[in-house]
Amino acid sequence: MSTTTTVTGTSNAAATITEHELQQCERANATGLQPVVFVHGLWLLPSSWDRWAALVEEAGYTALTPGWPDDPDTVAEANAHPEVMAHKTVGQVADHFDQIIRGLKIKPAIIGHSFGGLLAQILAGRGLGSATVAIDPAPFRGVLPLPLSALKSAWPVLGNPANRNRAIPLTFEQFRFGFANAVSEAEAKHLYETFAVPASGAPLFQAATANLNPWTEAQVDTENPKRGPLLVISGEKDNTVPWAIANASFKRQQRNEGVTEIVEIPNRGHALTIDSGWRDVADTALAFIKRFV
Repeated sequence: MSTTTTVTGTSNAAATITEHELQQCERANATGLQPVVFVHGLWLLPSSWDRWAALVEEAGYTALTPGWPDDPDTVAEANAHPEVMAHKTVGQVADHFDQIIRGLKIKPAIIGHSFGGLLAQILAGRGLGSATVAIDPAPFRGVLPLPLSALKSAWPVLGNPANRNRAIPLTFEQFRFGFANAVSEAEAKHLYETFAVPASGAPLFQAATANLNPWTEAQVDTENPKRGPLLVISGEKDNTVPWAIANASFKRQQRNEGVTEIVEIPNRGHALTIDSGWRDVADTALAFIKRFV
């Protein structure tokens, strides 16, 4: 595990920033280039963004790929020690990224996928993003649709209340349905072996109960005039965050006075940021950022 230092989070909770994350901030500040912060979701690690980070750096930006608190460095380490990933809540992770972003001299663009897409919107709602892209974002309070495929994708966690306090891996069959339904069997197996790690159960329970809990951490300030431009990207064949959820998030975000757009990527599932077609999604996100940043 990386060396850590402790800083104070915005909610006065302790947020742990790794030495590697501090170095990313220092590098971004030293370059003077526009930063782009990537936020991964459940069942993935920061390394899932490596190709995206290289792309945005080639385009003249500086990329930061922070982890969630206590993220292991590698997929092998995460699968060997899943317990370190348990107990991470939406609020804890949001505050962790909040602290990292506040250490930057230039307000970054933010790109997030899945629960990272929800976190990206939370951070944008705090006025921390110059432009934000939420890819197949997990739902927040006020997003009402719950398609059956989304429930099936989440059921490996939600099916047992004790999973709230655990880190839950997906079987290949569960990963195939929830992430890799729009790619070949061979590619699905490659993605599973390369990227899949256990995930904290807590955020899924938070999202599932968000509309019943006025104090939920899974809520977004959609009306903050400092939110900045926001793009929602939806994969047409996504089982985990189908169009109904992505579009409902978009409609809530339209309450903001800033630019709010949505685009659907044809024939793509929830693995659209890591599968062989990742470049189409990355180019769409980068084109949006280039318009405003």
